[in-house]
Amino acid sequence: MNPPPVLGMILKGYPRISETFISNEILLLEALGLHIHIISMRQPRETFSHSSIRQIQASVDYLPETLLSSSLLTLLSCNLQLATRHPKPYAAALQAALRRFQRTRKSATFKHLFQAGYLVNKILPGSGITHFHAHFAHSPTSVAFYASLLSGIPFSFTAHAKDIYTSHPEQLREKIRHAKFIVTCTEYNRRYLAGLTDGPKPSIYRIYHGIDTRLFSGWPENNHPTPPYRILTVSRLTAKKGLSTVFKALGILRDRGISFRHTLIGDGDDRESLWRLVQELHLEHMTQWPGTQPHEAVIQQFRNADVFVLGCEIAANGDRDGIPNVCVESMAMGVPVAATSISAIPELIENNKTGLLVEPGNPAALADAMLRLLTDRDLREHIIPAAALRVREKFDNRRLIQALAELYRTALYAKGN
Repeated sequence: MNPPPVLGMILKGYPRISETFISNEILLLEALGLHIHIISMRQPRETFSHSSIRQIQASVDYLPETLLSSSLLTLLSCNLQLATRHPKPYAAALQAALRRFQRTRKSATFKHLFQAGYLVNKILPGSGITHFHAHFAHSPTSVAFYASLLSGIPFSFTAHAKDIYTSHPEQLREKIRHAKFIVTCTEYNRRYLAGLTDGPKPSIYRIYHGIDTRLFSGWPENNHPTPPYRILTVSRLTAKKGLSTVFKALGILRDRGISFRHTLIGDGDDRESLWRLVQELHLEHMTQWPGTQPHEAVIQQFRNADVFVLGCEIAANGDRDGIPNVCVESMAMGVPVAATSISAIPELIENNKTGLLVEPGNPAALADAMLRLLTDRDLREHIIPAAALRVREKFDNRRLIQALAELYRTALYAKGN
């Protein structure tokens, strides 16, 4: 009896604390009987991971990360062996890399080619992989693209947010043309990707990430909160999250005499600049920053919160969120959300029905939205159950995974694999 085909899943890093939607996806796919081999471009960067990681059965291989010292020698050796054995496919991949380098002049183009050569020469033999799938349209899909050219094995990819809107359009267009199919997590993204194509329309599927509604469930202990109000934000500390708007809105609430405690869970490159803003606004005694936390701690914070706030915006480099999973989690936990009306967030939050939306970059409007959600009892009694119902109906990952698993099964068992 032939062994089952294996899905080679190419990731930027594994495990990553900020990408639990990927580990949740892998766990659910395994429960549906799919066999997965994880190929990570980076070693883990965090010192801990969510408990769900320990349940994943997939084997994991790590690609050499840099073009320096011993890594370069390893990469060159594998690529030379591959080029000697299969000169035509390697010439085609090298030609593609040169073409892509001419567009961007980024040396990472050749690193991704060499990593793909390492993958095909060192990891692929005996692995049972019959299809590659990459998470994120930038570097993981570049590796998948080259690995496909080198091996003849088809590839697909999932496009998320930053990887779409900060990618060179022609680089992305080329990947779309060559991919077997593309998955993306919002309708907003799907329309953008479809608009990039200049030939036959590719197969682009919108499948929301969703969350584990069994894990994120419950109800606030007190549906009619009293001061000091408990305000929660869970976010990476990056420009697209609009945290400066959040803190300015908190400053407005403080100036109006509203008593509150704000908790920010997460970390990121903008930590120092945001803390300076907190000090300028004299909010340092009203906000706490516990840093990145595991699921269990985040869930406890949701249980204690009266309102969740996020100020997403489009960053200067075009980066933006799709649907922040933390908003979905908050709604499932019975914590009303005040957020902004950019990108795909309105696909989750319907203003005045399942949450409150304001224009990005408007601290006064965000302060008003938070205050309404904290003090308007009728609004809370309407929004909280409607938001939880919206999540259960449209964002339950156990339902959504079925469509994704069917795409993978079709690719894995395609004729010729």
